[in-house]
Amino acid sequence: MRKKEMPDHMQFGTKAIHAGVEPDPTTGSIMTPIYQTSTYVQEGPGQHKGYAYARGANPTRNSLQKSIAALENGRFGLCFSSGMGATDAVIRLLNPGDEVITSNDLYGGSYRLFKRVYERFGIVFHFVDLSNVQEAEKYITPNTKLLWLETPSNPLMRIIDIAACVALAKQHHLRVAVDNTFASPYLQNPLDLGADIVMHSVTKYLGGHSDVIMGALVVNDEKLYTDLAFIANACGAVPGPQDSFLVLRGIKTLHLRMERHCQNGRVVAHFLRSHPKVAQVYWPGFEDHPNHAIAKKQMRDFGGMLSFTLKDDSQENAARVMKSVQLFSLAESLGGVESLINHPASMTHASIPKEERIKNGLSDSLIRLSVGVEDASDLVDDLGQAMG
Repeated sequence: MRKKEMPDHMQFGTKAIHAGVEPDPTTGSIMTPIYQTSTYVQEGPGQHKGYAYARGANPTRNSLQKSIAALENGRFGLCFSSGMGATDAVIRLLNPGDEVITSNDLYGGSYRLFKRVYERFGIVFHFVDLSNVQEAEKYITPNTKLLWLETPSNPLMRIIDIAACVALAKQHHLRVAVDNTFASPYLQNPLDLGADIVMHSVTKYLGGHSDVIMGALVVNDEKLYTDLAFIANACGAVPGPQDSFLVLRGIKTLHLRMERHCQNGRVVAHFLRSHPKVAQVYWPGFEDHPNHAIAKKQMRDFGGMLSFTLKDDSQENAARVMKSVQLFSLAESLGGVESLINHPASMTHASIPKEERIKNGLSDSLIRLSVGVEDASDLVDDLGQAMG
């Protein structure tokens, strides 16, 4: 079975369907088979074709890694058992005494990993408002090794200027890693802006159907890839072939889903902003959203993630709204085809101390939406009836 000849330059939708995927050489199967095996027969001791033990490599996973790398315009991709597994691998590149500058508004799981796991091993984390890149420079010391960015941020949708952070990092010989989960490769490609590492919670938009837990890293530097691949193999946080197959299938419709997520997100954001009971809406597509111009420059659209607060600024009122919706499901996670509603203070960001959350603008009444691909008018009607 001859390999498919891929054009040098493909549009995103074409890459989503074809990149990294080859017909099965034995049967011609157009879908990558699920290689459900833990080990591989060798022709002689140490004589194998790149596959010895499935923790190190699996053909289904390899196809997915190539696909995700292509979507991010990167050379090398690695998949992990979760987004936190991927994040953990990046921090394992560091040594005790090294310092990391990161956002003061980021996913609670990342905060928990940084503060409660790695600070015990002597790695220092500075949580800074990186929407103003100059703030980061104040914290750079000879021990600083990494800038960890999340843009748009979770849950306040703050926008960080990736190119400006890269320029600052190059001055001080730092690496830049970008959590690109909220944007997906469809909206934003940090490697093109000079970042060293892109991280995805593949669970979200890449998988797209709320049925997989997975993470990924994409890099261009071969030495960096080799170091991360060693960590993945040595520490073992790798996904199985069934999950890899499901994500390969999900990616084939990523561009179609993201178009609808963006369309629906725009409709819902404007509806909420005009609602008399809503105090503030956080969505980077608004022209008065902080750093909107940067979002417009480094993103292709503004996505389906948004947050809002109510004028009756109480957790009880927010809870009432979240319990009253019918189409939006009250659940953690995001990026699936179905719309989700979430209370960051008690769910995704509960591991962040309340005083830290409030100081950084994450109030107890904040509601986060992952706008799905249903009909937008039904979503608007659902929110309208829930708020009364």
